[in-house]
Amino acid sequence: MYLGIDIGTSSLKAVLSDDNGKIIATESASYNLLLPRDNWSEQNPDDWYVAEITTIKKLGNKYNLKEIKGVSFCGQMHGLVLLDQNDNVIRPALLWNDNRTVNECDYLNRKIGKNKLIEWTGNIAITGFTAPKLLWIKKHEQNNFKKIVKIMLPKDYVAYKMSHVFATDVSDASGTLYFDVKNKVWSSHMLKILGVKESQLPKIYESYQVVGTVNEEFAKLTGMSTSTKVIIGGGDQAVGAIGTGTVGENMLSISLGTSGVVFASSNRFKKVPSGVMHSFCHANGKYHIMGVMLSAAGSFDWWTNDIIRTRHFDDVMKEVTKTKDNSLYFLPYLTGERSPINDPHAFGAFVGLTLRHKRGEMSKAVIDGINFGLLDNLISINNLKIVPKEARVIGGGAKSSIWLQMLANTLGIKLHTINTSEGGALGAIILAMVGCGKFKNVELACQKIIKNKNTYVPNIKKHKELKARYIKFKSIYLALKSI
Repeated sequence: MYLGIDIGTSSLKAVLSDDNGKIIATESASYNLLLPRDNWSEQNPDDWYVAEITTIKKLGNKYNLKEIKGVSFCGQMHGLVLLDQNDNVIRPALLWNDNRTVNECDYLNRKIGKNKLIEWTGNIAITGFTAPKLLWIKKHEQNNFKKIVKIMLPKDYVAYKMSHVFATDVSDASGTLYFDVKNKVWSSHMLKILGVKESQLPKIYESYQVVGTVNEEFAKLTGMSTSTKVIIGGGDQAVGAIGTGTVGENMLSISLGTSGVVFASSNRFKKVPSGVMHSFCHANGKYHIMGVMLSAAGSFDWWTNDIIRTRHFDDVMKEVTKTKDNSLYFLPYLTGERSPINDPHAFGAFVGLTLRHKRGEMSKAVIDGINFGLLDNLISINNLKIVPKEARVIGGGAKSSIWLQMLANTLGIKLHTINTSEGGALGAIILAMVGCGKFKNVELACQKIIKNKNTYVPNIKKHKELKARYIKFKSIYLALKSI
């Protein structure tokens, strides 16, 4: 068997597969999100560890865990985990969605300069990344900064507790802003700016590489074997893309979750001169370009749950299909926006609203606005000479055939759903299988395990109409930006 562990923001999921990658059992455990102040988001790393132990023990009630050949990880990215000389957690981890570092990002992007950051790391500073968090700790919590012996990302901490190996992988390290993505090494320039030594950072591996085995303490707690191999795994977006089979040149995946992600796989490093997209290492040993919307399905959840207060999703979608109105626009920037506008001050808005607009028209505008945000990212990817003709779509929004057809019409490419919904956990299992030698490489494993299910073909006439509306959508954002 193989074990995939997915460390999310609200819960940890442990997924067990048989020798062919078929999912046979899943367990999950939730934990608290700490919100000490507005725009701050933290978590206790030991809560992840407790959840890891809890879920694995539950799997052990059904299966003999000593038969697990390998285990790997899919982790929430960018989180800052700090350990002292005794391996104790110094303070709660600052998470990917913590936005306290606006001043630090401004310093990096303006004082150091975006061009230098792109040259050194492949990316510019945003509040989610790890480097600005280290600068914030250095400035505001000097005593804690002085105690730092090990600097980790969330999945690296969970892997460390299991193996006692201080390791990370290239895909997760790409989101720190102190990693040279092109050359796959820590950036000496950035470490100097941060006041961090390379000895405080983990050894770097490819996502499918074995870093060690399960340690005796962890084995006793869970019933696992000390011969089980630990494969380091990667960041949630890269490993999630493995779980969709997005591993070849010009392949594309789209996540319609709370946040929206447009993920393009590439065999070579792509420099993004403007820094509007993330240029990261992929979990298959190559590279990828990624655009992230902060509120994709999250905008629709806000609209249906908090505003019109209905949980009858199908009824809302039926209303959407009945309306032909195209005069109403919605900007989905409810929590600012990352790609491609990188504007933390962007805000949501309905524009063009009149008395004749009813719930159906407004619901349609929300979906159109989310789709336009995804198109915005796809166009930025196309500008890098990556022009996919199709994409695989996952996430909660992908459960709606109506939404998927609307999205296909907006993007102008074929969309596919796939034969699995496990995403990141399955991606971790595939990495474990490759690490254990079950498959020669990630690409072969994906071809064997992941298949297309349903296909949505774009209506070319509607695509042209929607492309014209997208241009107006962009002009509305620019007009409102000055407010």
